[in-house]
Amino acid sequence: MADLYRNAIQTIARHIEQKDFICLIGGLAQKPIADAFPEHMSVEWGIGYSGTFAKYKVFESNTWRAAVSAQFRNASQVDINFYDQVINGYYNVENFPLQTEKQDYYLYMGRMTQRKGVDIASQACEAAGVKLIMAGSGDYIPPYGQYIGEVKAEDRAALFGGAIATFTPTIYQEPFANVHIQSLASGTPVISTDHGIYTETIRNGFNGFRCNTLAQFVEATELVKRLDPRKIALDAYSKYSTDIIRYHYDAYFKRLLKLWDKGWYDLSSDNSQEIVIKKLPK
Repeated sequence: MADLYRNAIQTIARHIEQKDFICLIGGLAQKPIADAFPEHMSVEWGIGYSGTFAKYKVFESNTWRAAVSAQFRNASQVDINFYDQVINGYYNVENFPLQTEKQDYYLYMGRMTQRKGVDIASQACEAAGVKLIMAGSGDYIPPYGQYIGEVKAEDRAALFGGAIATFTPTIYQEPFANVHIQSLASGTPVISTDHGIYTETIRNGFNGFRCNTLAQFVEATELVKRLDPRKIALDAYSKYSTDIIRYHYDAYFKRLLKLWDKGWYDLSSDNSQEIVIKKLPK
């Protein structure tokens, strides 16, 4: 690891210019890289972990920003940092096309562990008498459901698109969960717990259901059939596609660049308040 940091620092030193950013995604493990360039802005981006250190941070959700901010302090005594930003995770549009024709199965895709809620998905589908396909890495396999192992990236779209709904019943404070965004992008609703990122992304009765009891999970397996795949996919596109998210990152870095000049007192617009209008896919 020391060699990795040393090589990274040497390579950056050969190319870095005055106002360049050092973008890091490994938390405290990558702090030595930032420490080697104290005159530059180091930015931790895509934060879905604890153990942050940088002055400038981009979190994957409001839920996780709040959790990390108050992790080692009294939450009521934590002041905000105007240069902490929330920019959601994203997906590439071409990788997850809309599929309106659904097949007769429900999907769980993720780590095969109880903390990710695979047991809940299994129990709910068994109680509802519906087919469950489970995909992901790990050694734990619930007694109900068809486990198909790990799925290649290029095969995920077909699984998402064909499912009636995707289960993401994580039982911890989920920072983001790319799986559920990829499902929504495919026009497939999500059945989740009522915690973490899902409180920000899943709208009951529109693109899925957030549940708190086994009965609610079972009921959701039927209710999701009433939801509109096209509306779900278009909503996901407008919020989480790279076509849109890139503008949020662009505005954020432009705001940081102002710190080399007037900073807070710079009244010029970074366009972050404007609505990005894109032609939505048909």
